[in-house]
Amino acid sequence: SSQMNAQPQVDVVELDGLVVLKIIKHCQSALPDFVTGQLLGLDIGRTLEVTNCFPFPSKDDANAANDEANDDDDGAEYQLDMMRCLREVNVDNNTVGWYQSTYFSSFIEESCIETQFSYQLSIKNCAVIIYDPSRTRASGMALRAFRLTDAFMALYKDGKFTSDALATASLSNADVFQELPIRVRNSHLSSALILELQDECGLNANRSDFRRLELHTNPVLEKQLQLLIECVDDLQQESNKLQHHERNVQRQRSMQQQYLMRKRAEAQARIHKGEEVPEEDLSNNPLFKPIPQPSRLESLLITNQMQAYCQQINQFAGQSFSKLFLMQSLNSGK
Repeated sequence: SSQMNAQPQVDVVELDGLVVLKIIKHCQSALPDFVTGQLLGLDIGRTLEVTNCFPFPSKDDANAANDEANDDDDGAEYQLDMMRCLREVNVDNNTVGWYQSTYFSSFIEESCIETQFSYQLSIKNCAVIIYDPSRTRASGMALRAFRLTDAFMALYKDGKFTSDALATASLSNADVFQELPIRVRNSHLSSALILELQDECGLNANRSDFRRLELHTNPVLEKQLQLLIECVDDLQQESNKLQHHERNVQRQRSMQQQYLMRKRAEAQARIHKGEEVPEEDLSNNPLFKPIPQPSRLESLLITNQMQAYCQQINQFAGQSFSKLFLMQSLNSGK
């Protein structure tokens, strides 16, 4: 563990061009289902180099009926077999993270947190690559890299996400994920091949892409606003749970006060009669057992997801306004 702590924390993810193509092909071919896969490479200094990847097998209807534990065992066995085969052909087989597809960045869920936590617990410098096919069609390549922050890792390891624990750790919704910048690297042979294919196929890398001037943005904004409204509803449900807990605490306090007043009156009556007042251990009384606080993890993730949706809407709306102002200038110049 001291060796892991001595490793510098990565602050950039460098993807090989082949890895980007593999991730895009796997995620696009599986639509509308979401898929995951393994990332292979090496961390060198503060750079996480991802040189290869392979997809995880998708669960069909037959496998969906099997026990979940058996599915986990089969998945682990598949990963070991794949890494053994890659090692035999002298390909990088060091695990550096995983990737998954998503829909309009709706990946901030407890399942994603749990998976990344298990990866990051055993491999300090690892990351999750998120590919969003829906955003790619709307606003260009949507490929992002994330890792859990150290503060969130410590809190998730303890498993206590109460309001007091969040306040003590000074953890906000922005402290769950840390986004890492992505660099795409191609070998010299790959670059030479791309240039040769451009000449043979007549491809022009600098040609105009008129799809960027498309003004029809209603479907994308409507879907993002719909997802944001669903998050608001979920956050309201979590708020109702917290309010219900507060009401139960207040009710318990009032019952405790009534119980203590009744016991005090009984003790005074015994004293007047000259009887001995027995001592009562309140710790064994169920009325004085503290009510466990509800977990605030779901609220933390929902607010983080809402922040991601708002950033997407802001970014997409800014691009749309730029197009509209450009079109207005072109029209006025006629």
